Amino acid sequence: MDMTASYGPDDALNQARKAAADLLQNRNPTYSLPQPFYNDARFFALDMQEVFEKEWLFAGMTCEIPAKGNFMTLEIGNNPVVIVRGAEGVVHAFHNVCRHRGSRLCTKEKGKVAKLVCPYHQWTYELDGRLLFAGSDMGTNFDLNEFGLKPVNVRTAGGFIFINLSEEAPAIDDFLVTLEHYLEPYDMDNVKVATQTTIVEQANWKLVIENNRECYHCNGAHPELLNSLIEFDDTEDPRATDKYKELVTRKQADWNNEQVPWQLKRFGKRNRLTRTPLLDNVVSMTMDGKPGCNKLMGRLTSPDMGSLRILHLPNSWNHFMGDHAVVFRVLPLGPQQSMVTTKWLVHKDAVEGVDYDPERLRHVWDATNDQDRQLAEENQRGINSRAYQPGPYSETYEFGVIDFVNWYGERMLTHLGQDTPALHLAKG
Repeated sequence: MDMTASYGPDDALNQARKAAADLLQNRNPTYSLPQPFYNDARFFALDMQEVFEKEWLFAGMTCEIPAKGNFMTLEIGNNPVVIVRGAEGVVHAFHNVCRHRGSRLCTKEKGKVAKLVCPYHQWTYELDGRLLFAGSDMGTNFDLNEFGLKPVNVRTAGGFIFINLSEEAPAIDDFLVTLEHYLEPYDMDNVKVATQTTIVEQANWKLVIENNRECYHCNGAHPELLNSLIEFDDTEDPRATDKYKELVTRKQADWNNEQVPWQLKRFGKRNRLTRTPLLDNVVSMTMDGKPGCNKLMGRLTSPDMGSLRILHLPNSWNHFMGDHAVVFRVLPLGPQQSMVTTKWLVHKDAVEGVDYDPERLRHVWDATNDQDRQLAEENQRGINSRAYQPGPYSETYEFGVIDFVNWYGERMLTHLGQDTPALHLAKG
């Protein structure tokens, strides 16, 4: 998508910066955002510059680049990125831009190469980004060492790959250590992507995330999902019944016996991990509640692991069960357009057609993703109306949305160099 219009003249963007800061500093923190945050091209440019170019983003899984030379690509707005497995298993990330005349190096979503070679003029780079070859016509003073690929900050933990486009990436170590610990039972070096989908939603990325951060809408919208998922994951939730609390106590004892972590962990409003039961006698997010894959993940001996829910703002949520995992990535495409990629992970030795059926594995979340797409798109259409004004979130059922929009406001104000007002701290 051509996003030139989104990145207008500097004076227009500076005006947008001031307007955004004023609106964020004066908004009610338990209400939805003012209209421009959801549909204005200049505000979208701010989102890309101040959030997606400065925060840690979920990019993909290490199992997608298992061997030396395997690469994957993605685009963060106007910034193409390539992630490649180098020597000794090291994961590198670079701006996917040749240092000659700026052509993209890798044009496919995934692949395997011996070297990174620009298709335009064949400049050739080592997998660690060093320029190896630029032809014989660059002159005697040309220094290969000065034209290596520009690196992108990259960190891995628990099979996840995170990237950060800024020059000074914020600290993320505490979360990564915890993520590694929580995913140790799954042996993430030995998983594979069984199947994946990508859909484009005609909605601002924040509406996609807001929709995910609450299940207030689930009962009326997601019959397939509610065959397995409980709408909340905390015994302190006002909806938690005595029956649910008994189920949680029983399952936590089972998880302790399996030596798998389950405690709720929060890292500010950005990251959240917790293991919660699925419905009683349900072990997986399938239509019948039975395992979607016969070969369990990692060292697990029981499929009844509930769902390990992992949140990473601004662009990912995830569910890990005993038999398979589902990971989600959101990337903004425009002020009112977002791309949602879903990947289903299984043990790497699981055999398609024997241990799992991709269609059966995908059924619940294919339906749920499409339902959420329709909800987000209708939300966007209503927000575009002249009648829209910010409305109140339910502090009981939508505390996760409150946390998200307040995290967004805090990070945006910080990056804009403005003071952050004292924000309401939502529970959960």
